[in-house]
Amino acid sequence: MPNRRAGTIQIKANGTQYDAKGNWTYNLGVPKRETIVGADKPGHGYAETQQPAYIEGEITDASTLALVDLLTLDDATINLELANGKTVMLRNAYYAADGNVGTAEANVQVRFESSEQGEEIAA
Repeated sequence: MPNRRAGTIQIKANGTQYDAKGNWTYNLGVPKRETIVGADKPGHGYAETQQPAYIEGEITDASTLALVDLLTLDDATINLELANGKTVMLRNAYYAADGNVGTAEANVQVRFESSEQGEEIAA
């Protein structure tokens, strides 16, 4: 098994690779479970609530990046390729962030969400 577990990543939307930077987070969209606490004992079971699958992080702006195309992205396939060899994939995803761009480091906040459960593809 390779020793590298974290570090270099790649983010792609419909096959177009973007310049990823910083820390990225993702959620496969599995229902969230919360314990139901009773007056007589702490665990009566749990409740499940839905949550969207998402991939979120920052990319670096470039002269070739059409920001409006990114902000209006819909029905897309998003791949986050991790340093450990896994790929996290969202299908039928859409851009779901504010579209803010920072000029000091040319950073663009991105968040892609899907109503479908995300996939984790092993190396």
